[in-house]
This record gives sequence, structure tokens and C-alpha cells, in this order.
Amino acid sequence: MASAFGHALAAGILGRCLSKKSRNTKVILLGIGSSILPDADVLSFQFGIPYASMWGHRGISHSILFAVLWAALLVVVFHKDIANNTRKVSLFFYYALATISHGLLDAMTTGGKGVAFFAPFQNDRYFLPWRPIKVSPIGASKFFSEWGLQVLLSEAIWIGGPALVLYAVLLMLRKVRKAKV
Repeated sequence: MASAFGHALAAGILGRCLSKKSRNTKVILLGIGSSILPDADVLSFQFGIPYASMWGHRGISHSILFAVLWAALLVVVFHKDIANNTRKVSLFFYYALATISHGLLDAMTTGGKGVAFFAPFQNDRYFLPWRPIKVSPIGASKFFSEWGLQVLLSEAIWIGGPALVLYAVLLMLRKVRKAKV
């Protein structure tokens, strides 16, 4: 898996892409939380659930269906006061993408058994063809080690670099749009 830091960075940058009306601290924090949430499935190890089970690590909580249902729940619970349906839809897509980004980043790591993107319909595990991100150790004690430092360096390059480019392009587009108004 990528680390919580890498997942949070990806969701934070995605959140910066939202319109000024939709972009606020609550929304960004919910997006960051959504990007980290799928790894709550590591608790399955404590209950003897095998990694390869749909309920195991990188199983259903990393699926597209989970992301869609989670995003819908967040919009219903935290944004019921918003009358503008277009804004609700953009928030839904942000939360879904932030959650899905977790599985996509995990599928780019050098370890694990792949991601069950299509659970519960199928439990096949997938990696992306390009896997440059060093897999993060499970557990804080293992993370604060040489291995964890290598993971952070890998994420700085493969998540941080593209995130900075996306953010720079976003800022330029906003500047161009503002100049036209």
C-alpha cells in the first residue's frame, strides 16, 4: 500500500481542483479521510480474515462500488443543506475519486497481492502495469524505519511530483480564466 501521507496528498490536491464555492476545510478533510479509509481493512488481520478474502486487505474497501457508496453517504450526511444539485454532484465525484485514488495508488506499489477493484462482483486482484511506488509497511512501528523513509521518498517523486504539476496547471488555468472575466 502507499502510505497515509501519499493518499492524503493525492486527495488534498484533488480537493484543490474543486470550485471555490465547494472547496473548504470540511470538504478537503472529508476527502483526505476518504482516501485513507480503505486501509481500515487491515483490522481484518486481527480477526483472522485472510488477505485474499474479499473482506481482507485491499478487498471490498478498495473497490469502486465502496467508493461510490461512501461518496453518496458523505454527500447525504454532510451536504444535505446544499440546494444546488450540480454542487452536490461535484462533491460526490470528489469524494468518490478521493476514495478510488487509494486503490489506484496501491495498484502502483511494488508489493501486496493487488487490489479488488470490482468486489463484490469479483475478487480478482489487479495491479497497474506501471508500479513505481515502494510498498509501505503495515503498522506505525515498521513505518518509522529505513523502509518507511524509502516509501516517503518514492511517494515524493511519484505522487508529490505529479500532484505539484497538477496544482501548477490548475493555478494557471484559474489565472487565465480570471483574466478573461
